[in-house]
Amino acid sequence: MKKEKLTVVGGGMTGLAAAYFAAKAGHSVTLLEGSDKVGGLLNTFEIGGNQLEHYYHHFFMQDAELHWLMKELGLEDDIIYTKTSMGVFRNGKIYGFNGALDLLKFKPVSFFDKIRFGFTSLYLGKVADWRKSEHIPTLKWFYKWAGKGMTEALWKPMLDIKFGPYADKVPLAWMIGRLAQRLNSRNDGDEKLAYIKGSWKTLLDKIVKELELLGVEIKTQEPLLEIQHEEGEVKGIKTAKGEYVGGKYLITIPSVYFEKVKGLPLSFGGNGVTYFGAVCTILEMNRSLSNIYWMNVADEGFPFGGVIEHTNMIPKEEYEGSHIVYLSRYFAMSEDLAQMSEDEIKERMIPPLKRINPAFSEDWIKKVYVFKTSTAATVCDLDFSKRVPYCETDLKNLYVANMAHIYPDERSTNNSIRVAAEACKVMGIDTSYVPYGASLSAKIGF
Repeated sequence: MKKEKLTVVGGGMTGLAAAYFAAKAGHSVTLLEGSDKVGGLLNTFEIGGNQLEHYYHHFFMQDAELHWLMKELGLEDDIIYTKTSMGVFRNGKIYGFNGALDLLKFKPVSFFDKIRFGFTSLYLGKVADWRKSEHIPTLKWFYKWAGKGMTEALWKPMLDIKFGPYADKVPLAWMIGRLAQRLNSRNDGDEKLAYIKGSWKTLLDKIVKELELLGVEIKTQEPLLEIQHEEGEVKGIKTAKGEYVGGKYLITIPSVYFEKVKGLPLSFGGNGVTYFGAVCTILEMNRSLSNIYWMNVADEGFPFGGVIEHTNMIPKEEYEGSHIVYLSRYFAMSEDLAQMSEDEIKERMIPPLKRINPAFSEDWIKKVYVFKTSTAATVCDLDFSKRVPYCETDLKNLYVANMAHIYPDERSTNNSIRVAAEACKVMGIDTSYVPYGASLSAKIGF
């Protein structure tokens, strides 16, 4: 039997998963990556004698697709489950934010506001239909139903720091997806998160090895330059190193790169989709900053919105006793952070930590690492579904599946797997064996 050809462009998790599904089905698959290695946002670096992600990673108990892939690859025993803690820094103080009791202790708002917060959060995370909420601005809805007190004490600062100039345009549909993800990971108020022994590199290395065993040809440093087509049908593609002719083509790269590709139809899903950048400043320290794993910063004047103390989830002994802290910040490409050098970012990020922990001293820091990307997440504005491209494009044999298809859910490895599975279905590849979890991704365009 003659094998069908599939060329996958983009070596992030969506591309890797799609290549895996297609190769398992007997297709002849070539995977092309524009950078010097596959993995995208999953890539890691060495710290404290171990590996760590450039951008913080964990996953949830309800992430059925990722749990399935881990088992499929023989990595089920490498999953680590940990009860984690959340907190909010507001009015110069750290508040635990793990359940009803912590909510009652949250002094910046009244008792009535706390009740409204609880009911509105449960409604959005458990009941609300995102399809009916795309046209509603999240902040407007919160002011009306959650109340001014909690909106200005928590929701508005968090949306401002995450979405910057787009904060007032975030659709309620996105917030529904976000709260559903977090609430479904809780059991009796406690949140249990999952991580991979040895970091996400364990998963990345194993799936690459399996792809090679399945005969997938993986090529790096081959950015897409041109789509070659005649009479509405793709005949081949051209990269920086060569041409690939015949079969089907799945494009998984971010939409912002489409304008650089010659021969790509205007209808090919650019549709004005823009991306947020993200920066993670990672501190390797000789002591802990706080006892919170995930801290949202809701006070003004901070250059970061999240303080994620990784070693409050994974023991510091895994990193030769070092404490590891991520300082995270999304940014619009129009913000000055997009152009800052690593040294400038360090100078901006580190000093404000003394506001969070007055005892903090830069002497605590062993090393500082800075990672920055311009394609961390799509800017989801009102009625964003109208911008999401159809997987099957106007050109025969050309398909697209990228981060835009994760909406209204949040970017994650699990959701990338779901998008890849749905794209393969559109291309006629059976992925019915991949379980459906709680993901809201891949609901549009397939």
